[in-house]
Parts: sequence; C-alpha cells; structure tokens
Amino acid sequence: MRKLIITEFISLDGVMQAPGGEPGYAHSGWVGPLFLDELGAYKLEEQLAADVLLLGRVTYESFYGAWPSRDDAMADKINTMTKVVASTTLTSSDWHDTTIVGDGVLGHVAALKEQDGGPILVAGSRTLAHALLAGGLVDEINLQVFPLLLGSGLRFYPETEDLTALTLVSSRALENGVLLQTYAPSR
Repeated sequence: MRKLIITEFISLDGVMQAPGGEPGYAHSGWVGPLFLDELGAYKLEEQLAADVLLLGRVTYESFYGAWPSRDDAMADKINTMTKVVASTTLTSSDWHDTTIVGDGVLGHVAALKEQDGGPILVAGSRTLAHALLAGGLVDEINLQVFPLLLGSGLRFYPETEDLTALTLVSSRALENGVLLQTYAPSR
C-alpha cells in the first residue's frame, strides 16, 4: 500500500501561492531568497523516494513548463516518474508517463494507494490537496515553513468548519529559519 504525502512551501501565515515566481501574485517568488542547498537536498530526497507525482492542473502546467527543459537529478526523476494530473479541463498530455484523471479523482487516488510501491507525492496543487484532506486520503503532510508573513494570497489550509487534528512527526530548523515539519492526520 502506498503512502500519500502532500508537500508544500508555505509562509508562516499559511500562504502557498506562487512560491517559485509564478505570475499574477504580488509576492511571487518568495521562496527564492531563502532556498538553501540544504533545502534542495531535502526536496531531492523527498522526490527520489516517491514513485508517483500527483498534481492539480495549475501546478501541472507550472511543472510542465519548467522541468522538461532542466537537466539534473531532480529533473530526471520528475520527468521519468509516473505522473497523475487531476483536471476536468485537460484531456491529454505528451509529458512522459502522464495520466489525466477528470471525474472520480478521489476514487482513482484511493485505488492508486492500494497498489504496491513507493509514496504518492502531491506538490502544490491547492484545490487537489484540499479535496484529498477532506476525503481522508492523506497520510502525511511535509511543510517547508518559511519565516515570512506574506499577508495575502492563497493559503494551504482549507476553509472548513471541521477541526483537522494533526500529529507532529518531525520538525527541523534550517540555519536560515525555514522549518521542515512533517505531520500526520490524527485518525
């Protein structure tokens, strides 16, 4: 059985929007100044351990626009691994080993989790992450919390009237104040 892991760059106030420089957000690219080699090594280790990359359409388009043209260990892994994209507007992809899933995403993910293999990694993909959390399919949340208050933007945490209890699995501070935190949903 596979583990489903959500991994996110977030600010201290929970914003996850445009960490890498995506257009249309006032603070776009906020991760860049605080991205150390140690964080890069953490992200590479996380990616190399995964067998499947699960993305929402917006994050898929960002990844597809960036990773195929790169040439390093992270790009090699992302470009050759199995990718599943949740989208009701895309119908196909020419990116290696990519499947588009429209309706029934939660059922598809539940079936994927039942298979043998390494983790399913969800990066970014806010709407998808919210659906997976609400659907009880998330096994772990890896947050890379940046010591910034952005004050505006799309947040990782979903608006809900329900309490979402989490258990801290691990926490480590990098020298620049970025916290690497892993949580598991309390069940």
